[in-house]
Amino acid sequence: MPEGQIVKALSSFYYVESEGKTFACKARGVFKLRQQSPLVGDYVSFDQVNEDEGFITEIKIRKNQLIRPPISNVDQAILVFSAKEPDVSTLLLDKFIVHVEKAEIKPIICITKLDLLDLAEENKLQNLLQTYEQMGYSILKTSSKNGKGIEELNEMLKNKISVFAGQSGVGKSSLLNAILPDLQLETSNISFKLGRGKHTTRVVQLIHLSEGGMVADTPGFSQLDFHGIESEELNQFFKEIHQFSDQCRYRGCLHLNEPGCAVKEAVNEQLIDRDRYEHYISFLKEIKEKEENKWR
Repeated sequence: MPEGQIVKALSSFYYVESEGKTFACKARGVFKLRQQSPLVGDYVSFDQVNEDEGFITEIKIRKNQLIRPPISNVDQAILVFSAKEPDVSTLLLDKFIVHVEKAEIKPIICITKLDLLDLAEENKLQNLLQTYEQMGYSILKTSSKNGKGIEELNEMLKNKISVFAGQSGVGKSSLLNAILPDLQLETSNISFKLGRGKHTTRVVQLIHLSEGGMVADTPGFSQLDFHGIESEELNQFFKEIHQFSDQCRYRGCLHLNEPGCAVKEAVNEQLIDRDRYEHYISFLKEIKEKEENKWR
């Protein structure tokens, strides 16, 4: 039985790349009964019914997976945020980081549209990102317009499977066009009335790089929920909070109002960034509310 990797999903079809050919496949009904859907990035077995069509019969064990964007077996996530129009949202950035950390995928923070900033704005952005640099996250600053950072990005992508994810209108498609000029993905401008971009990317697909590796462009979106993340484990996805958790008086401390909380002490002593801590609390309350509603 032939095997391959899903490189694109569109409607009910999954495009499986196998031995230099691409087959348009549908999933067998058994996957619906199992409440399991194939994802772009999956390695699969399939029944070939003619020269270019087939039916997926088996999904191999996944190394990891993301729900939004729906993709599996990823080495790294390029979290794309624009320096301006729209401005960087650290709240949304922390949500992305939580999701990729949960999936055990390496996050790389990529800032686009650097050409739009003056010197004062660039210094302000640097101060904003300093917290993430201190935690060891890779940060790349780019401009599709003047080519800044594109060569460094190409090096980071080499021989890796990378997913590009971010809010609509931040320049993901422009960035991909800069590293893959022949691709010519549709780009869009920001709607200033809504403060967000139009959704220019319609499907999730893996694209081969000339020097090895693949990248995935994904539909833009502005919201993420915390499906599959429990309140007790959330602190693991905030590096600095997790670091101090072992010093708390009580095991299982959620770092809310518990006495002897080392995390809250670290926040007061400015060893943990207060904004990051407040984002943690916001996410925790959202997760706990869902957990409580589940049992009502």
